[in-house]
Amino acid sequence: MSEQTFESLAEAVKWDGQALVPAIVQDAVSKEVLMLAYMNRESLRLTLESGETWFWSRSRSELWHKGATSGHIQKVRSLRYDCDGDTLLVQVEQTGPACHTGAYSCFYNEAVVGDGISGGSKQTAGRFDILEKLEAIIAQRDAERPEGAYTTYLFEKGVDKILKKVGEEAGEVIIAAKNRSHEELRYEASDLIFHLLVLLREQKLPLDDIMAELARRHLKQKSEYAISD
Repeated sequence: MSEQTFESLAEAVKWDGQALVPAIVQDAVSKEVLMLAYMNRESLRLTLESGETWFWSRSRSELWHKGATSGHIQKVRSLRYDCDGDTLLVQVEQTGPACHTGAYSCFYNEAVVGDGISGGSKQTAGRFDILEKLEAIIAQRDAERPEGAYTTYLFEKGVDKILKKVGEEAGEVIIAAKNRSHEELRYEASDLIFHLLVLLREQKLPLDDIMAELARRHLKQKSEYAISD
């Protein structure tokens, strides 16, 4: 990082009366909001220089390096500021839980609002919103590793086990299709999608990137998406 880069960013930020700016930290893969903390000029400089998040503790009046004691570091993928320059958005690759309670995200308390729907999900949600929700749950399992959870088992066994399951489920999908059974195919395809999402998480590849690739291919064809052998 050049001094010019830091100075231009520090100049663009609108620091509050305590020379601080709130920083929203977001999982770069699942897009879940993980935590809210504060930065001063020095923690911002250290974040840019190290590629890991540093903050200013208002309660302890000191700098703190996220994960320095717990090992749950945050590798910075991108750092942006909003239209007013008074809030930062830091997208990170999170190691372990982000919350000091051991939770994946600090925002695990749900509020009931409006028509009584919790967590913002509504009956009018998009057709594929479940994929986004499932991606977030898998990310949470990866961070928290709850004992006895199947997803925990997969992550702890590692990529070879995950790849084996993806291969097995792909084979089951082929068999179900050959059997001309919608019920069997629906079940096996769901298993395949789940294990594929686990693999994407293990590889730190967002589902958004897959959607973007499909969109690029669609635009390239200009009419309909052509599937090659």
